[in-house]
Amino acid sequence: MRVLRASELPPNARKPLSVAGKAILLCNLNGQLHAVSNICSHNDKPLERGRLGNGWIACPTHGARFDLATGKAMCLPAVQPIAVYELRVVDDWIEVLVNP
Repeated sequence: MRVLRASELPPNARKPLSVAGKAILLCNLNGQLHAVSNICSHNDKPLERGRLGNGWIACPTHGARFDLATGKAMCLPAVQPIAVYELRVVDDWIEVLVNP
């Protein structure tokens, strides 16, 4: 599903979206695009204001880090991963592939 023009998501920016009823966070980490759940697996809080690091995003509430490529929890207090969604760019449009 087309969600946003790639040119509207500059490097090191993020954009929260609702796609097919799911809270998704698009991240542009140094030109690499990622689509992950916008909800922390540890405390159900939004990740959209979290700090982006070297391939990860940190929950702004408790600092849990998640790998943007795999969703894997990288440190406590989170132990469960977050969902990662496939995406592609077609004609400057970011398309997120979400299974119902």
